[in-house]
Amino acid sequence: MAVYHDSRCRRCRREGMKLFLKGERCFTDKCAVERRNYPPGEHGQGRRQKVTGYGLQLREKQKARYYYGVLEQQFRKYFKDAESHKGVTGVVLLQILETRLDNVVFRLGLSLSRPAARQLVRHRHFTVNDRVVDIPSYPVKPGDVIAVREGSRSVPVIVQAVERAKSRSATPDWLSLDTEKLNGRVLQRPGREGISLPIQEQLIVELYSK
Repeated sequence: MAVYHDSRCRRCRREGMKLFLKGERCFTDKCAVERRNYPPGEHGQGRRQKVTGYGLQLREKQKARYYYGVLEQQFRKYFKDAESHKGVTGVVLLQILETRLDNVVFRLGLSLSRPAARQLVRHRHFTVNDRVVDIPSYPVKPGDVIAVREGSRSVPVIVQAVERAKSRSATPDWLSLDTEKLNGRVLQRPGREGISLPIQEQLIVELYSK
């Protein structure tokens, strides 16, 4: 499997927005977007580029990929799946991405970032309906219960994430979290209004529909 080894902060700077790829650091003044809000590279500062329609579509697709940590081939597969479902293709695509297990773990507040959630899932720290699942892309469904394994409740990064979850804003309305039992439930499929993603998904649809 391909792995991205470069600085995650470069991705945020390239897109000109926080993609929240580094957990707590993204909420401090150490965030690269806060310190250097211009594209990476020696010509990034002061560079002016004419953005074409295709360029806008490409950037929206890349932002979505980086946001969820999905490679191009898998992203295309998700798009084809979204096209085959009823509903607005762009919204269905986001619903498929949002209901990945690693993203749900992050949305519940059981990890500080999506990359951290992906690693925790791979290391078998979570169960879905009392069964250990170590596949980050595993699609969860309404009614599924995601929980921290009994033997993983003292893992420092999970404890830190839960403490932050207790003091943060409310969990998305399509999820519920029990910070005492360290589990969460998928109440329903997320609607577009419940997906806090600054992406114009219609541009992604236009890009792949050419």
